[in-house]
Amino acid sequence: MIRVASSTDRRVDDFRDLARADRRPDRPGGRGLVIAEGTVVVRRMLASPYPIRAVLGVQRRVTELADDLDGLDVPVYVACADTMAEIVGFHLNRGVLAVAGRACLPDAEAVAGQASTVAVLEGVGDHENLGALFRNVAALGVDGVLLGPGCSDPLYRRSVRVSMGTVLRVPFAPLAPWPDGVDLLRGYGFHVAALTPSAGSQDLAGFAGRGDRRVALLLGSEGHGLSREAIEAADTAVHIPMADGVDSLNIATAGAVAFYELTSRVAHDPDRGGVRG
Repeated sequence: MIRVASSTDRRVDDFRDLARADRRPDRPGGRGLVIAEGTVVVRRMLASPYPIRAVLGVQRRVTELADDLDGLDVPVYVACADTMAEIVGFHLNRGVLAVAGRACLPDAEAVAGQASTVAVLEGVGDHENLGALFRNVAALGVDGVLLGPGCSDPLYRRSVRVSMGTVLRVPFAPLAPWPDGVDLLRGYGFHVAALTPSAGSQDLAGFAGRGDRRVALLLGSEGHGLSREAIEAADTAVHIPMADGVDSLNIATAGAVAFYELTSRVAHDPDRGGVRG
């Protein structure tokens, strides 16, 4: 545990100027670092395969993490709230940060081969929506996430924060080429379903009750939904029934409803394979 009395201390440069997009260590094209905020997310990072570089926090938050930090061979910097705010670039209510390097991520084949249900995303560019989707994936027992074109980085600081750190334990990988890459999923026995409000799609609950052995659920961008090419590449188009006057849900909310419908059937079927969260 190392006391930091000055915001100019070079030892905490990994945490510096996080409010400035051009200096952030987790930004695309940056140093590829992963940042966790708050005791819950830091604790999940400490338990993840991501290699921790350092921790910075106020005394109270560091004390709360004492058991998790015990035996950890990395610097733990302690600063007062004002000094920490000068380092980070804003006042951090959560009071603690951790920085890690990136872990070796699986490829799409590895994710598909160990899953019974996967989420496949196209064009999900909003970091908060992406983080919320990962949190729903983890909470509802979806086994992995595959990323098509236009998706933001799941390890961006805001996505990690909104996911409550679950992105650090949910397997994810890029899926290419797009949309032909879904053929890889069929090779592992997945039925590919596109979630869309378009005409001709079938009720999600009815589809989920059919008992397909493995399901890959395609979800599209926040504004336009799935592309026509992605829908055509799927085996089935499904929708969540809406009340009159409402045509769709936020992407993370729609994902949560769909994940529950799909995985609740799996959870009660002892003959279904796959890895559950």
